[in-house]
Amino acid sequence: MTRTYWAAGAAVVLAVLFAVGATVATANGGSGGSSAPSSTPALYSPDAGFARDMAVHHQQAVEMSFIVRDRTQDEPVRGLAYDIANTQANQRGMLLGWLDLWGLPKVLADEPPMSWMSASEGGGEHAGHMEHATKPGALMPGMATKEELDRLGAANGRDAEVLYLQLMTDHHKGGVAMAQGCAAQCRTPAERALAQGMVAAQQSELTLMADMLKQRGAAPRG
Repeated sequence: MTRTYWAAGAAVVLAVLFAVGATVATANGGSGGSSAPSSTPALYSPDAGFARDMAVHHQQAVEMSFIVRDRTQDEPVRGLAYDIANTQANQRGMLLGWLDLWGLPKVLADEPPMSWMSASEGGGEHAGHMEHATKPGALMPGMATKEELDRLGAANGRDAEVLYLQLMTDHHKGGVAMAQGCAAQCRTPAERALAQGMVAAQQSELTLMADMLKQRGAAPRG
């Protein structure tokens, strides 16, 4: 458990450090131009769509993490929640920053969630998976419903820990699939690399959360 926790923590730290470097590289045009796209991403491109959708996806992870920190005194869960909130808040800021750099809106009223997954060749397979993974009442794959957030806010102690770990496991699975879609489709090298870093960090945290659930006599849902 301890080794897994530190491995996940290291992955989170590396993801944050990379994300900071990736944003600086993009803002500066990259070394030799290798970190910036040859042209600004289009309004409905995978690059822009992923940035908009993942910013929303990350915001809920931050919200759930703050909720559970007030519902339990368990230090491993509180530590994990802090790492997730810190990492995903930073990444969200960078995704929104890229949209600003590209001169693109952060919200599009006529863009259904995840529509960018089928915007380019090879996106259809990812799009089909994402549509299947989005449960009724949730905005995007892995996201919790309002009712689930209300349950988390009303739970205490072990019940709050287990529900948070289960909800965040679902959330990470959806996030990993989204990030894999960007890694396959996005044209901005820095954004693709950030997405790959998200996949690695969240997969490590999925292993950690499975261990933490087992310790509490529970298991991931589904």
